[in-house]
Amino acid sequence: MYTYIKALHIIFIVTWFAGLFYMPRLLIYNTEAAEKPAAERDVLRKQFAIMIRRLWLGITWPSMILTLILGPWLWYLMHATPSWLLIKLVFVGGLILYHFSLQLLYRQQIRAVFKYSSQQLRIWNEMATIFLFAIVLIAVAKGSLNWLGAVTGLVIIFVVLIAAIKIYKKLRDRSR
Repeated sequence: MYTYIKALHIIFIVTWFAGLFYMPRLLIYNTEAAEKPAAERDVLRKQFAIMIRRLWLGITWPSMILTLILGPWLWYLMHATPSWLLIKLVFVGGLILYHFSLQLLYRQQIRAVFKYSSQQLRIWNEMATIFLFAIVLIAVAKGSLNWLGAVTGLVIIFVVLIAAIKIYKKLRDRSR
């Protein structure tokens, strides 16, 4: 039973992350639609609203819920609480907060409220990457993880992602 629950847990983690990676992209594209002529903007925003709603309510939310049901079930089946699991749960808590931050952005954009630039959303989009690295690294390395190296690695990944976003913006601005 444990292996089947674990397999389902991993499947729903993957689909949850798929939603967390794609959702900000749709929010970015929806935000950038404002730069288009009115007729094009209206068509794009209508289509993005459909895509955003279906992704968020049809894939991302159900995947999170199933992940959060199966995870504690696995923990129960383990009959123990290793220290690495507690650290992983801290990052999972951060991931849940990130999910709820996207829920706020979802609600705003569905109501046609655009508080953030596409650049700000691109940076926010990378938070899911940081959580993915941290959670997978902890789950795979377990007790053998070098914490200083892991934290340093996460900081380096974040800095590289931010630099890539800034370089992309410069290249994009030049091509206009």
